[in-house]
Amino acid sequence: MTTETTTRPKARPRPAAVILTPSAEARVAKLMESAPEGAIGVKLSTPRRGCSGLAYSVDYVDAVNPMDERIETPGGSFFIDSGSVLYLIGSTMDWQEDDFTAGFVFQNPNAKGSCGCGESFTI
Repeated sequence: MTTETTTRPKARPRPAAVILTPSAEARVAKLMESAPEGAIGVKLSTPRRGCSGLAYSVDYVDAVNPMDERIETPGGSFFIDSGSVLYLIGSTMDWQEDDFTAGFVFQNPNAKGSCGCGESFTI
């Protein structure tokens, strides 16, 4: 009787749910430089808010939630709320700044519509 040993192929690394542009990564780094004491990273979530239903929210986070997705950037840890990942898969997050406005801008292929002011979106 012969026994064969098989090995499983290594799983490919899973791509991040959200891609951060170099500008967004630089902004995360800047936020972490002036973060409140105890902050371990920046977290993206999609709370129910606005006239279209969901909004993008970026806040400091002070504790790891093992269910959240974690992306290591050159400037610090970036987390994506576990309840928001499905709404954000394939999105790109950018930081844009001009003479009058500054903020994160999202290209979300899952969004089916947004409100007129651009503050909220619907899936």
